[in-house]
Amino acid sequence: MKKPKKLNKQEIKKAYELLSNYYEKFLKDYGVQLPKLKNAKGKYTKDALALIFLSQNYPKTKKVTKTELTQFIRQYYPDVNDVQQARHLGAQKGWYILAAGRDNVVAKVKQGEYFLYSLEEPYPQHHGHRISDTKDWEQIKKEYNYRCATCGSKENKPNLHWPVTITKLQKSHMNPLKPLKMGNIIPQCQKCNRGDKNRWVYDERGRVIKLAKPGIIRGCDEKIKWSVYRILYNEFNGVNPNDKK
Repeated sequence: MKKPKKLNKQEIKKAYELLSNYYEKFLKDYGVQLPKLKNAKGKYTKDALALIFLSQNYPKTKKVTKTELTQFIRQYYPDVNDVQQARHLGAQKGWYILAAGRDNVVAKVKQGEYFLYSLEEPYPQHHGHRISDTKDWEQIKKEYNYRCATCGSKENKPNLHWPVTITKLQKSHMNPLKPLKMGNIIPQCQKCNRGDKNRWVYDERGRVIKLAKPGIIRGCDEKIKWSVYRILYNEFNGVNPNDKK
């Protein structure tokens, strides 16, 4: 395996500027975390180096192995052992980085590989949406008569489906792919919010109107899968999904 090239200061600066530009334009409002380029000691941070390595030649990024990523970061941190930056940048900090074992249907990634899929969308399962401009939470609950928009359970009363549980209303996304702010909030009880797992897009009445996580299709009956496949095949004129980002 060929050792990854060590980037010079100018190359790193240019790559980080690209990441910063995409972050400001597409990802900041979703609570995605942009790592600092350097730490207090003036050294490049491992998170920034990992993102820079994965984003090379964007949008024509390539799948890289954990070994390749480790070798790259060792050029700046010789004593580093187990590199976990890529996985953490995806699941915890919101960058759209795919890895084996994750719930994704957009690209095939083998065990031990990472793939920066997009700089224009946050990682779908990311829960770090920035909460801003949420209006008055009490007013929002009042508009729903202090009930869960999904199951109708009343705040501070026994849950309709879990009688031994007292209902606590929580701020939930209508569309989990958008920021949690005014116009995108419905109240849900803790049971509905926790069970939802950001799978669905709701309307203002708490009714499911779209899928937010395509992986849910995997759990459907084979007949449904074929029906969905036919619809999408016709929708996209039979285009191979691997040929389109």
